[in-house]
Amino acid sequence: MGPIRGFKRRKKAEKKVDQNVLDAALSSLQPQPQQPLDWWDDFSKRITGHLSETKNSKKFESVFKISRKTFNYICSLVNDDLRARQSNFTGSDGKPLSPNDQVAIALRRLSSGESLSNIGDSFGINQSTVSHITWRFVEAMEERGLHHLRWPATEAEIEEIKSKFEKMHGLPNCCGVIDTTHIVMTLPTVDHSNDVWIDREKNHSMVLQAIVDPDMRFRDVIVGYPGSLSDALVLQNSSFFKLSEEGKRLNGKKIELMEGTELGEYIIGDAGFPLLPWLLTPFQDALPDHQAEFNKQHAATRAVAEIALARLKEMWRIIHGVMWLPDKNRLPRIVFVCCLLHNIVIDMEDKVFSEMPMSLHHDKDYRQQICESASETGIDIREKLSLYLSSKLPS
Repeated sequence: MGPIRGFKRRKKAEKKVDQNVLDAALSSLQPQPQQPLDWWDDFSKRITGHLSETKNSKKFESVFKISRKTFNYICSLVNDDLRARQSNFTGSDGKPLSPNDQVAIALRRLSSGESLSNIGDSFGINQSTVSHITWRFVEAMEERGLHHLRWPATEAEIEEIKSKFEKMHGLPNCCGVIDTTHIVMTLPTVDHSNDVWIDREKNHSMVLQAIVDPDMRFRDVIVGYPGSLSDALVLQNSSFFKLSEEGKRLNGKKIELMEGTELGEYIIGDAGFPLLPWLLTPFQDALPDHQAEFNKQHAATRAVAEIALARLKEMWRIIHGVMWLPDKNRLPRIVFVCCLLHNIVIDMEDKVFSEMPMSLHHDKDYRQQICESASETGIDIREKLSLYLSSKLPS
């Protein structure tokens, strides 16, 4: 490396400022003004309740279920939007709540699932303020975080996904796993307009349908349909179904399974979905060996979506358990933002997510749905794929 320009000049100058150096050294012995607190330390001192004792990174993660790095990134996404809208939100000390303060309150509401009054008591604010701040955060995230939840835009992206799925459990050319879960609600039974929300388990619920990649990232979601609809009907009312049927999705490279047999791109789902050329479901009833082996690999691959949905509900507990009298128009947007946050945690490689237990139970007490619908082409593709997979097994 060449010489650093100006180095000699600076060295000569240093010889002329001995007195300045001495003065600076003497002044350093005088009391210095205290450095400003880190945001979290400052926020912790300003709020009331059990959170006021939270003063280190580990405690921060236990409160918000994400790392400081992820929190700062989320703040960077919504900071401008939260600043742009005038508000009179103030803390218990009477000072205005900063954008970081507001993000902390919203994330606490979404991640804990505690009532508005409990969250308000924890932060020293009233429950109306908690509600307004949470909704303002949801609106900002819908706008600024959307790029974290999308179908792969390039051939390289989709090829990476297919490669990972094949390495996991042997399914070639697979682009995703589809599954559904129910957001259970308590609604007034005297209002018969709520009957449409009663599902097959006699709960009021809303359906979330998600397509998941091998890293448990949501690639496509639809939420808002009543729990009374079957998985098949929710799928058929989705834009993903329309795009796939029109050949505008899952339309990438085909691979050759055996001589004269090609396999296009597809996703997989459980028996609650119809069997289609681009959506392969498991075989039913008594099975020959090659079909049983297909089901085994199919189920092992499908687990990635079950774990993803279980972690979504565990991490963002506002949609876990039973929601009390939710706003049915706002709830889909809240669920969608929870899905965005789920993906952000993965994209940030947050270790908090990887340390969560590997549960498959996201729809407790819900029985398996069975869809009898099957296309002839789907039947043929599934049979050929099962024979191909069987031929790859060691003899």
